[in-house]
Amino acid sequence: MTEDQHIQAILRLGDDTLVLGQRLSAWCGHGPILEEDIALSNTALDLIGQARNFYTLAAARENQGRDEDKLAFFRSDRDFQNHLLLELPNGHFGDTIVRQFFFSAFALERYVFLSRQLMDAEVAGIASKALKELQYHWEHSAQWIIRLGDGTEESHNKVQQSIHDLWSYTGELFEADEVDQAGFEAGLLPNLELLRDTWNTRIDDCLQKATLQRPEDGWMQRGGKQGIHSEHLSYMLAEMQILPRTYPDASW
Repeated sequence: MTEDQHIQAILRLGDDTLVLGQRLSAWCGHGPILEEDIALSNTALDLIGQARNFYTLAAARENQGRDEDKLAFFRSDRDFQNHLLLELPNGHFGDTIVRQFFFSAFALERYVFLSRQLMDAEVAGIASKALKELQYHWEHSAQWIIRLGDGTEESHNKVQQSIHDLWSYTGELFEADEVDQAGFEAGLLPNLELLRDTWNTRIDDCLQKATLQRPEDGWMQRGGKQGIHSEHLSYMLAEMQILPRTYPDASW
């Protein structure tokens, strides 16, 4: 694994958590109930905190005079390597919960591996620190999937439609490119095929409890890890980055 690939792998971890954290932060003040408003906001804070840790590490490793703020606010959409699932608009509450459900099942297993790998102690430390947060994210989203799926006819139908609509974005989570393969061979990143098996088990068990149907696998969206994104990321970044880009030398 080259040093550049190593840094790219760390940046991807930061990009995933920043983009999803930014999306979830939009729920602040808009949750269906007060408790859920707070829960989604706290999840967003967890993810953005993880992003900051990964960006700080990546900036130190690349040694190009950038810091976590530069990596978050002064890169274009083509520079981001997050999975496409995470940049999608929030939609209604069921859409957000399904997106979180799919990603949390993946992220939790990924962080379990990262926390145990021996190649990079700093990455392992960040992952270990975040494991409790990821466990909560998974449990929270899974509980809501069961609650909505096994609830009223309306909640069941809506969350089933959300699962159907977002399913085509899940394949990218397990599609390995050169960085993923090099990271796996070096012992830094997990085997995505094995991760798919544990993900499937988590997802299927929860869907069964929720009386929901797993969609058929078919064509899957891809390109996020190569910097090829939907228009949704561009609009999100424009909103997120406008202040630091307008006043790049401002201090607080």
